Amino acid sequence: MEQGSLDRNQSIDFAKRYVEDLLSFFGLNTDVAVHCEEDVIELSIPSTHLNGFLIGQRGDTLRALQYMLSMSLKKNDAILTRVNIDVASYKQHRAERLAEQVREWCKEVLETGKQMDLKPMNPADRRVAHKVVGEFGALQSESQGEGRDRHLVISKVAEG
Repeated sequence: MEQGSLDRNQSIDFAKRYVEDLLSFFGLNTDVAVHCEEDVIELSIPSTHLNGFLIGQRGDTLRALQYMLSMSLKKNDAILTRVNIDVASYKQHRAERLAEQVREWCKEVLETGKQMDLKPMNPADRRVAHKVVGEFGALQSESQGEGRDRHLVISKVAEG
């Protein structure tokens, strides 16, 4: 078993306290829902007047909060260091909208037979897109590019 100064339950408690303390700094005293799924600490912040502030432009602030929490867990030698923070189900709704758009693109690739290069996406969005493409047996997806230019290419499965 891995050694760490924070075991699984302590890591989860630490993450919850960290986010609640951070929110209280901005005058928001709220209960953050937390659970652990596949070694990822999932934190859910309910809808408040600070939604836009906490999410930021295209989720940038949310990603920064996750990064800060993850680094703090690592600094405290926690066993669990992967975190996912969602505010007012923003990420869930965003993933649903993205999945619907990817389904449309898949239909277009099936109709035209031409591969489609999608715009660059963050890792979470690429995972959603890969999963949706996987629903279409005749299609495949591949991540290409590096860093911020990393994007998905959807194409028909080569017959042979």
